[in-house]
Amino acid sequence: MLSTAELEQQMMAKIEAGQRIEAVDEMTDDYREQLTNLMLMQADSELAGCYGYMPWIQKAPTIEEKFAVSNIVRDEMRHALAMYNLLERVGVDIEAHIKQHDYNSRGAEATDNIGEKRLGEDKRVNIFYYPIDTWYDFIMFNFCMDRGAGHQLEDVRQCSYGPWAREIEKIFKEEMMHVAHGNYWVKKLAENPETKPELQQALDKWYIRTMNIFGRAGSRRNAIYRRYRLKVRDNDAVRQAFHEEVLGLTSQWGLTLPEWQPAQ
Repeated sequence: MLSTAELEQQMMAKIEAGQRIEAVDEMTDDYREQLTNLMLMQADSELAGCYGYMPWIQKAPTIEEKFAVSNIVRDEMRHALAMYNLLERVGVDIEAHIKQHDYNSRGAEATDNIGEKRLGEDKRVNIFYYPIDTWYDFIMFNFCMDRGAGHQLEDVRQCSYGPWAREIEKIFKEEMMHVAHGNYWVKKLAENPETKPELQQALDKWYIRTMNIFGRAGSRRNAIYRRYRLKVRDNDAVRQAFHEEVLGLTSQWGLTLPEWQPAQ
């Protein structure tokens, strides 16, 4: 049986050679802890996001949009299930974990700015604490957050844990369809002078909230993730890629991005 030092040396040699970890017995305890934390963040966010979208099946303005939203909800629930299945493979008691938390809770008020704070004990990204009160909120959440998630998943596609990287390829394709839905509606509402002002107000809210999801620049934990190749970029590099894409699109459609300031 390998010692802890020998296991880490063997594991890091694989990671540095661009190979993937496939099973728990190839991992150190620390690698498994960091991997579990990241996968729980994604799984809990997928489930909380699904619950946040569900009311908009009923509230969507047309029957076509009710169908479109129902497909997004189905996708998010499938993503959550896929992630929880991966977590079971690394030893997490998923049923016990889910029973501890209320993923339907929205602790922030619509007017709050909670920055990078987490308001509950689950691992969801904190943007999922905000309520989605209007169709403009729904569309801008779809436009900003699904795009932000896509930028984060770009790193996972290159990550060192094989089962996660392969599952993300399927999830990523569906997330890009959600992003396309948001693009369609933001462009449509921006081109209408009657709907553009309220759309701009929604952008002012959800852009700032999405910019906060990426984490602090130069964080110690991000450095650990990158050492294990669970992430490949610093938080701020991912945030900047998101910002540049949103800036390009919103500029085309006559919308203005608010100024974002990092948390102190």
